[in-house]
Amino acid sequence: MTLQAPVRYSPDVEQVKADEGVTIDQLNQTFDKILQTVAEDSGHAVRSVHAKSHGILEGELRIDGGLPAELAQGLFARPGTHRVYMRLSTNAGDILPDAVSLPRGLALKVLDVQGERLAGAEGATQNFIMVNGKVFQAPSAEKFLGSLKLLAGTTDRAEGLKIVASTVLRGVNKALQAVGVESTTLASLGGAPNVDPLGETYYSVTPFRYGDYIAKFSVAPVAPALTALTGNEIDASGRPNAIRETVQSEMRGIEGVWEFRVQLCRDLERQPVEDPTVEWNEAEAPFQRVGLIIVRPQDSWAPSRVQAVDEEMRFSIWTGLAAHQPLGNINRARNAPYKHSAEFRQRFNGCPIHEPGVGR
Repeated sequence: MTLQAPVRYSPDVEQVKADEGVTIDQLNQTFDKILQTVAEDSGHAVRSVHAKSHGILEGELRIDGGLPAELAQGLFARPGTHRVYMRLSTNAGDILPDAVSLPRGLALKVLDVQGERLAGAEGATQNFIMVNGKVFQAPSAEKFLGSLKLLAGTTDRAEGLKIVASTVLRGVNKALQAVGVESTTLASLGGAPNVDPLGETYYSVTPFRYGDYIAKFSVAPVAPALTALTGNEIDASGRPNAIRETVQSEMRGIEGVWEFRVQLCRDLERQPVEDPTVEWNEAEAPFQRVGLIIVRPQDSWAPSRVQAVDEEMRFSIWTGLAAHQPLGNINRARNAPYKHSAEFRQRFNGCPIHEPGVGR
């Protein structure tokens, strides 16, 4: 199959709706409800989504040399090595026992990145935020707001009931998978398999500018020690931090290697920018490697790194290069709430949040 040439980026690939500002204000209000509820109950403010960390890793991103012109863009325009932080998480906005199984998240912060920055992007890092699923649960920010309100309504309520509900939802999702159906809605509500995050492949789900082009991103395990963990389910019965403990035990003896991959948009009709519920078919738009992430054996819950990354940093897709501008209404709607969440955490906890090398 001959691949179509990648679509060139231009501002008109986005269609901005007139009422997006209203939706973003309502997203901020809903995130506030989640943030306030959890902070008042626990005495400590956490992120409004992906609140619970399972591991904080430090490693390096090695950008491949000799990339073709269409892949040698933005951060990946020149070969080189950058320090990175990786935060493994679960997507709820409250700190739940691990028996409530939810989709996994990976936040990646690449340090010492040079180039024109996005408006308001502090520091010199490039952030990527991914989940272990290929599509987003809502086609628009407005629909996402509805899901978030449902999540906010269950935040910090009846942990035991959530564990039971998660078990039921997991069973329903497995039944659907058996007949070839994957329910992202059920997964987001607690029906995801309770998998080991080290074996998962992660996807940006939403599209981004990729220099002259448009792309989605992925991070996929390639070290045999990681791929051996793919699909492994963790028994969290009676162990509220089972995932964290499992990752910590495994990373003491694993050299983790992941590929960083790019999926170039080749047809705006079949790979739309504004609807992240549409999966970009990999036969028509394959993922291509542009670098390797290497993490040597380490304590994935080292107190100093947890404090520096989990408490004192924020991850935002709007922190980075103009060459990797987030695209589409879901991404546009993620800008203000991410900043809003970080400001709330900083204010409530009395702990400054800053980019590495900034604000020290």
